[in-house]
Amino acid sequence: MSDQVSTPPDATPVPPAEEHSSVDPLSTVSRDIAEVPSVEIISTAALHLMSAAAVHLGLAEDLPEHRDLDEARSLIDSLAGLLDAAAPSLGHHHAAPLRDGLRSLQLAFQEASTIPDEPGAGPGEKYTGAVHPAAASRPQYTRPLPVAE
Repeated sequence: MSDQVSTPPDATPVPPAEEHSSVDPLSTVSRDIAEVPSVEIISTAALHLMSAAAVHLGLAEDLPEHRDLDEARSLIDSLAGLLDAAAPSLGHHHAAPLRDGLRSLQLAFQEASTIPDEPGAGPGEKYTGAVHPAAASRPQYTRPLPVAE
C-alpha cells in the first residue's frame, strides 16, 4: 500500500542509470565553441567591450543621458589590452576596423571628459600611445613629392 500524501499514484521513480544517460549541456557547448575560429571569438569579445564603452560614454541612442566615465575608462582599457595582445593573431584585415573603433571611443572619451588626461594617460593609451584629435585629419603615410631637376 502506498502513502497517498507522499507518493502520487502515477509517479514512477527514475532509475539512477537513466539520470546519467542524458546529454550534458556543457559538453555540447564545448563542442560548439570548439568549431568557432579564435578570430571570431576575439572579435566578438572586442565588439561587446566596444558596445558597453559606447553606452557608458552616452553614445547609445536609447540611453543618450547615461554617462559613466569610470566604467567607460575600464572598458576602453580592456579593449586596448585585448587588441594589443591579439593583434598578431587577428591580422591586419580583422584588427584594423577594431583599432579604428577603439580610437573613436578614445576620442569620444576625451570629448566627454571635463578633466583632460595627460597625453598618454587616457584610457587605453598605455597600449596605443597618445591619441590626439588633430591626428585624425592628417594622413597616416605620405610619399615624398618628386623633386624637379
